[in-house]
Amino acid sequence: MHALPEDHTGVRLARLRRERHLTQRALSDLAAIPYSTLTKTEQGVLPATPHVVAACARALRVEVATIMGQPYANELRADELDVLIRPIRESLDVYDLGPDPDIRPRRPEELLDEAQALCAAVRAGEIKRAASDVAGLIEEGTTAAHADGTTGGWLTLASLYRTAYDVATKLGFPDLAQLSLARMDWAAQRGSDAVLGGMYQYLRALMYLREGKYRTGQRLVSMGLSTLQRAEESRELQVVRGQMHLGAAVMAGRAHNEEQALEHLGEAERIAAKTGESVQVHWLAFGPANVRVHRVSVLAELDKYGEAVEAGDRLSIPRDWPKSRTSHHFAEIARAQMWTGKTDASFKSLLMARRTAPQQAKYHPTVRETYAGLESARRRLPDSFLSYGAWLGTPASR
Repeated sequence: MHALPEDHTGVRLARLRRERHLTQRALSDLAAIPYSTLTKTEQGVLPATPHVVAACARALRVEVATIMGQPYANELRADELDVLIRPIRESLDVYDLGPDPDIRPRRPEELLDEAQALCAAVRAGEIKRAASDVAGLIEEGTTAAHADGTTGGWLTLASLYRTAYDVATKLGFPDLAQLSLARMDWAAQRGSDAVLGGMYQYLRALMYLREGKYRTGQRLVSMGLSTLQRAEESRELQVVRGQMHLGAAVMAGRAHNEEQALEHLGEAERIAAKTGESVQVHWLAFGPANVRVHRVSVLAELDKYGEAVEAGDRLSIPRDWPKSRTSHHFAEIARAQMWTGKTDASFKSLLMARRTAPQQAKYHPTVRETYAGLESARRRLPDSFLSYGAWLGTPASR
């Protein structure tokens, strides 16, 4: 029989509630979630859904990451990833100092190739490689951009800042991700790129999505769409616009606004029919396949887990899809399968998430919450289930 880890999300939620001298009834009222849902989440009987965590974070006036236990310090230390965070912070801090006299940057096309390679590494799930290389490249790119003052130099630097954002987000450092985005916007403005400006608002909106601040996130999506109107019509523009609608659909789904979510999905589907699969355009993986994958996500956010599982069974992932996006999809399918009682299928999907992009899956909150939910279900699961928990760094307590 499995037992929950001693510091699962429900335990942290209960501790934060007691620190604020709130009863379970009081918190359920403040968060506008059912009392039974809160009590079962604290006990670990129910896994903490993004909707519940975000609602409680707003009510308790804490960050979502605080309730989720991010960043996962022990695991980061074990994987030697914690030591890579400080250099990234330091590289972001020298953005306005001009050229560094001790750095001799490579040719612009070489730096651009390096920036693109980092984007590809993140999408391949190679988080450690990206985290190891991005700080040095940001410092080199900063000197090159200041020294040359070209549009290309600033946009290459903006791409490197975007990778810093990706790394920080995937490893659970929201403050670092926010700083990286601010630097990306700063560089994009110097490169006078309206599409990248719209991308900035989209990525910023995703941060508010993770924090459960959907109204602000929707406003940022609207701002991003307005920014895109200043750009010339192109496939690149359409891809970013379509991806914004996908992000807005998930946001509306998590806010349990089904009508709005389906409207955004419909608009994204219309755009995807024109663009086709556009996997590498700004590395967004936009296209018909991503619309179908996001439909699964939206159904899950609306608590329509049975429909989400059915929709997931009907779709196939393109072979050239980024491993990071594929792994994320398997994590979401695993969550939906767990909620519908398909524990064996759910664990198989967790295994697929790990097999596809292990570094990402290990630090993915949905993977961890789904694992905890399967553990609390106390069903017969294979011995490999416990080894999966040990790999996550949350082995079952004795």
